[in-house]
Amino acid sequence: MASAAILVRPSSSFAALRWIARTSPRTLNRALSTLPSNPHIYIHEQSEGGQKHYLYSLLPNTPPNPALAAGSSKSYPPTLESFEENHDFLDIVHFVIQEHAAHDPDVQGQAATYASQAGSSLGSGGVFFPQQRQRRKNITGGGGGAGGDGAGGASAQGGMGGAGRGGYIHVSDTRNPPDFGRVAWPEDIFGSLELDGDGKFVDGTGRYQRAGTYRIMTNEGTLGLSDYLRKKLKERLTELDAQARKNG
Repeated sequence: MASAAILVRPSSSFAALRWIARTSPRTLNRALSTLPSNPHIYIHEQSEGGQKHYLYSLLPNTPPNPALAAGSSKSYPPTLESFEENHDFLDIVHFVIQEHAAHDPDVQGQAATYASQAGSSLGSGGVFFPQQRQRRKNITGGGGGAGGDGAGGASAQGGMGGAGRGGYIHVSDTRNPPDFGRVAWPEDIFGSLELDGDGKFVDGTGRYQRAGTYRIMTNEGTLGLSDYLRKKLKERLTELDAQARKNG
């Protein structure tokens, strides 16, 4: 399977770009708060025309770059109804996962388990498993099966692997780890990596394929990444932020 190309644009169509990030000296001198449910996400309070809104970013830099924020809301704390995802930010997340997931110790652990279990499943991300759990009720933000740009098709092949046949593992959000031997919920799955029959990443990268069901915010929390991938994501965001500030 050929992985889809991911384009990270230097500019963004994110609706938050309509807002001008105005930060007063008082705000600059005030320590930024983080989300109670996620200490890695900074809360940037903004004001436009006397109306407050909030940007949620992995970067503490002020004024914040709305194009690099995970999302925004017009109320705090954010709710599933008020939170607006930044789809351009999500493109960056997928780009980072595509580039670095195969080097993530957590993901490598899943691959090793896959090989040792001959295709059965366990791990924080969930190796594809032949019997899916029934969908939980009253969950907002997911929807449907694990469809998307290839990952859905892989999910339909649940349980592939072992006996030299190869298969797939998920790269999933850490906010709601699946039970032992189970697959993460669709709204928690970033995408999938392909393994050969020995549990090695195909082409050395796993040919990452993004899922179309991931949601930055769910009832379980907001954007949970492994320490390794979060570090790589912050590095990429810092680079893009520096480029944007340099270019004015």
